[in-house]
Amino acid sequence: MVAIVVAGASGRMGRALIEATIETIDAELVGGTVRSGSSLFGADAGELVGKKKIDAPIHDSLEVFSSRSPVVIDFTTIDSTIDHLAWCVSRSAPCVIGTTGFSVDQEQSISEAAKKIPIVYAPNFSVGVNVVFDLLDRAARVFGDTVDIEIIETHHRRKLDAPSGTALALGRIIANAFDRDLDSTAVYGREGQTGIRPREQIGFATVRAGDVVGDHTVLFAADGERVEITHKASNRKTFATGAVRSAIWASRQEPGLYSMRDVLGI
Repeated sequence: MVAIVVAGASGRMGRALIEATIETIDAELVGGTVRSGSSLFGADAGELVGKKKIDAPIHDSLEVFSSRSPVVIDFTTIDSTIDHLAWCVSRSAPCVIGTTGFSVDQEQSISEAAKKIPIVYAPNFSVGVNVVFDLLDRAARVFGDTVDIEIIETHHRRKLDAPSGTALALGRIIANAFDRDLDSTAVYGREGQTGIRPREQIGFATVRAGDVVGDHTVLFAADGERVEITHKASNRKTFATGAVRSAIWASRQEPGLYSMRDVLGI
């Protein structure tokens, strides 16, 4: 049994992670964390998601779980994740990171931490999305410079970063297939007299509305035909299940920075 702590237990993703951990045979949920002052401090994680009490307390710090040597699953906020990662390094605890929107310096901090502990860091923990990653690499190499490429993503109104981490990952996979730099070819929205579209551009369109969990479409458009590769998430369970699977996998690894594709063997 792999001991797991869910950071950010009070959020929608946190609750989905709690449920997925409880439902996974090889995992043991030992608790979760919430912000200091939260009314959920002291609650039981099982009861928090409408299940029976499982003696998995909710605290405002990871420190109380030190004796259990858990894997920490973190889908919180940028600053909180960096703080939790520092704790993981100090306790040699593996970490699964689903937070997105880090700066270049923060990405470097994650890479440095991975020299000391196993870290699974992915923009999306859905098995389906990671299959899409593989399909995109193949499609981009086959189409080459014969198509225009646009990435359209939709998420709920509460999502803080744009484009999504998954959309950026899609763009990087395509850019790498063409041996291009995404930063120099990406266009994030268009307005006014933009002129004729250069073939090498990778366009991004971001939609924020309602309670959409996450939709991503990559459009390959040529003269006379187009191909669309789409993934739609109908609930957060798909991400949570993948993250718990990653936590179990990470518990058996040497220090290093891994992706969901490593977990899946893609």
